[in-house]
Amino acid sequence: MSRFVCLQSSVQIAGKSRGCHLITNELMHQLNDIKAVKVGLAHFFLQHTSASLSLNENADPDVRKDLEASLNRIVPEGHMYAHDAEGPDDMPAHVKSSLLGCSLSIPITNGALNLGTWQGVYLCEHRNHGGPRTIVVTLQGELFEM
Repeated sequence: MSRFVCLQSSVQIAGKSRGCHLITNELMHQLNDIKAVKVGLAHFFLQHTSASLSLNENADPDVRKDLEASLNRIVPEGHMYAHDAEGPDDMPAHVKSSLLGCSLSIPITNGALNLGTWQGVYLCEHRNHGGPRTIVVTLQGELFEM
């Protein structure tokens, strides 16, 4: 008889500079419960409005640089925003967060995230000096039989 589990925890990610950061290993080091899930789903929800989560290439760091540069071309900083009390990088950060999103759902297979060969989880920090970020992780799935 299989057992189904639903677990939720928060993962703290240290503050990062502006840019796209590969955080797959940082997440996995804080998610010991995932090892007990045979098949299921991991949902990651970033509790912030000026950063985002993305799934993208994990091999070439130039992809992260190019993604950041592309986002800056799409959503430039400047004085064209009504919401500017928190600095010129704040409103563009909210727009970028809305474009990329604050959540990811990734399959779990045999106790690990079932990512493609070249896929990794990015934290995209859209503020010049982002603080620590909290990600709520919900794991759902069938446990390994004991």
